[in-house]
Amino acid sequence: MDAEQFNQLVKQVSAGKKLPDAIYLHRDAFSALPPPLTKFIGVVATALKVPASDWNIVKLFKTNFRLSLLYYPDFYTDAYPALHQSVTVDLARLQHRVTRYDEHDNPPILHRKEHFILPDHPDYESFCLITQEGEAAGLYDNPRMIGFKASWQRLIAKHGYELMDGRLFRSSALHTAEDEQNIDRHKTALVRHELSAPMKTLAKHGFLQGDYSLFDYGCGRGDDLRELEAHGLDVLGWDPNFRPDADKVSSDIVNIGFVVNVIEDKDERLDALLGSWELTQKLLVVSAMLANESYITQFQPYKDGVITSRNTFQKYYSQGELKEFIETTLDENAIAIGPGIFYVFRDKNLEQHFQQSRQKRHYEWRHLTAPEPVSESQARLLFTQHQPLFEAFWKCCLDLGRLPAEDEFTDYKQLNEIVGSPKKALRLVSKWYNPDELEQAAAMRKEDLLVYFALAQFQKHKGYAQQPESLKRDIKAFFGTYNVALTQAKELLFSIADPQAIEDACLQLQQLIPGKLELEDGIPHSLTFHKTYLSQLSTLLRVYTGAALQLYGELDDIDLIKIHFHSGKLTLLGYDDFTKATPLLAERVKIKMAEQSVDFFDYVDSANRPPLHDKQLFIS
Repeated sequence: MDAEQFNQLVKQVSAGKKLPDAIYLHRDAFSALPPPLTKFIGVVATALKVPASDWNIVKLFKTNFRLSLLYYPDFYTDAYPALHQSVTVDLARLQHRVTRYDEHDNPPILHRKEHFILPDHPDYESFCLITQEGEAAGLYDNPRMIGFKASWQRLIAKHGYELMDGRLFRSSALHTAEDEQNIDRHKTALVRHELSAPMKTLAKHGFLQGDYSLFDYGCGRGDDLRELEAHGLDVLGWDPNFRPDADKVSSDIVNIGFVVNVIEDKDERLDALLGSWELTQKLLVVSAMLANESYITQFQPYKDGVITSRNTFQKYYSQGELKEFIETTLDENAIAIGPGIFYVFRDKNLEQHFQQSRQKRHYEWRHLTAPEPVSESQARLLFTQHQPLFEAFWKCCLDLGRLPAEDEFTDYKQLNEIVGSPKKALRLVSKWYNPDELEQAAAMRKEDLLVYFALAQFQKHKGYAQQPESLKRDIKAFFGTYNVALTQAKELLFSIADPQAIEDACLQLQQLIPGKLELEDGIPHSLTFHKTYLSQLSTLLRVYTGAALQLYGELDDIDLIKIHFHSGKLTLLGYDDFTKATPLLAERVKIKMAEQSVDFFDYVDSANRPPLHDKQLFIS
């Protein structure tokens, strides 16, 4: 069965719980499926060695060649059964992922069970009655809040009910919920005199050039809005304290900046994140405050956070905890941009373009070579007459590392009219410019793509058909086929686990750039260098550092990078002012790739901040 046949059969399914992107159906209702689809689901389960005892509900995707085998062991005995295991199968890529929830404190749960079976099933009426009870109690008024067990239980208690043998009963006594402390949320809105950190990242990556509409979810006093409006940008905002009457507007980019960390109610926190995602058309920016345990212990504990000295609530996250919160809530990949700042793309083509641009270096055209004598006087005159056009064409070739397609060079039609084709134009300009520069630019572009594809293994990567057209051209020009590109990229990614390869690459790098090689018992231990030399790293070391930065984000406040040869660690060092003769350490970040953790060490308030005495080792 291919993707087209699968999608056609799924469209014929009339039973089951139907969502915009998928249909859910219990195995006891498979008689409502087209027979070929029923047989195919069984074949997939058998091929993956998932026994019938380990799944009872299937999720059929409407637009993708995918399905999931879900296991709810208490489907018939529990009013709101919890998910124990999910096997998600990507049939287009021939890959599958098994996720276990049986040891999770807060697993996904099911509601409206009558939709998963057929009306003639003996339990259909009792399932309908359970749903009617929940609707009467007002539990389904906000469906975004009911998908997880803990949220569902808190919602039941808030409405004054208890679950007894799977049915809802009014609490026999007055509802004695935890005393709610009066939190001054409005005090969390700081007065800013420059763009906030999340907005700065948007500016850095070219998202604030007027091409996208922007909505600030929880805009506080509106300082970001005022500055962006002054630049003529299409930006709106809403805030529960300062702009409660403003409309929540769907926009290309939505920023929910330092909002989730000041909401003391877990359900409301989820609602805020989900609400901002619903408004997002292309990109959601999520940020929250980070802190370590030693910092948090100075405050009064409250719920899952603390009460600050200003009587505001703060839920301080770790980098990994914030990423997990975003991905679990939205079921989307969260890309670390900086400490406490993540991007979540709804537009997957924009995500691919963004990830590529992060790994791309730009070849700098160094000089014009002297024109070589040629016999074609007409060619000389042609070049002289249209020199700006040919110069722009040559720069475009260097940027791409190959000949541009029609949509990649602005004056493509004019070039064709004058010369006939890009190939002829390249032969002509090669007489004036150095062809070796194009070869070097092509080699750099191929390396950049290898690094991109290697690091893309950490994300939900798309198949060849879903790649942007420009990337397809790159794949064909530099690798021939997509499989060749992925194979080489995976080999490169796996090689970062070889300590000897990392050590050899760093020792070679030390011969090329300023840096400090540290020894431990006479054995090379690590290499420290300034971040400005990142582009000169080999592809192996670029992937090594890139893999670590998947957990951390951008290096805006970092100066020095320390690669550990044998422990799979990367240390980042940020100083108060690196232009000083002896800068003082402001922060140290240790990234442990094997443990997928990030440790932050803040020296700003330290009485004895370590100075950098050997700064001369790190500069040219």
